[in-house]
This record gives sequence, C-alpha cells and structure tokens, in this order.
Amino acid sequence: MIFDAAASVESIGPLVETLKWGQPAYLPERPRTGSTIRVGPIKRTPHRYALFVHCQTTLIDDFRQIYRDQLTFEGNRALVLRHGDPLPRAALQHCVSVALTYHLKPGRAAIPRSR
Repeated sequence: MIFDAAASVESIGPLVETLKWGQPAYLPERPRTGSTIRVGPIKRTPHRYALFVHCQTTLIDDFRQIYRDQLTFEGNRALVLRHGDPLPRAALQHCVSVALTYHLKPGRAAIPRSR
C-alpha cells in the first residue's frame, strides 16, 4: 500500500526501503521531498501496530484534523492500527502520500497522478 500510494503521486518518485530501529521504513529517494514512514508494533501491546512519522512534523496533527473519526492516533508520531481490523485504505493512502510529500511546496504535494 505504501508503494501504491507513492506511485499515485508523481512528485514522490522512487522510494527507498530501509530498516530503522529494526523496522521497515520508507522515504522518497529524492532529498527534501517527504518524511520517513516507519511501520512497526507498539510496545507492550501485541495486537496494535503503527505507521510512525517524524515527531517534529505536523503530520499527525494534520491527519487527526481530517480523520479523527476514522483513524486512531498516539501522540505526535503514530497512526495506530489493530491486527485483524480492516484497513481504512483510502485514509491510509492519503496519509502516506501526504507524509511522503511533506517537504514539498503546497502546490506540488500529494497531487494524485491522472490515470
């Protein structure tokens, strides 16, 4: 889903997949495009996992304003999901594309490619 979200926005370009703190992390190959997204479990709660973003961005606050009734958040760095629950795909893909274009000027950020 992360790669699909990235492919749907021309300004993101190719992604780099790496490990950060032993967890899969994704960021645009092109510098100063977007923030890193990391996926991993939430400590001491085996039934929950999260999409983590850099805590010094406004991303979680922005997502909370848009998706407060659809998604669960923790602090200023995590979008929380539960194992076994259906994924809110549209909301997650939007959040991923916004995170991966976080450093771009507003006119270029998270504009889906026309198909």
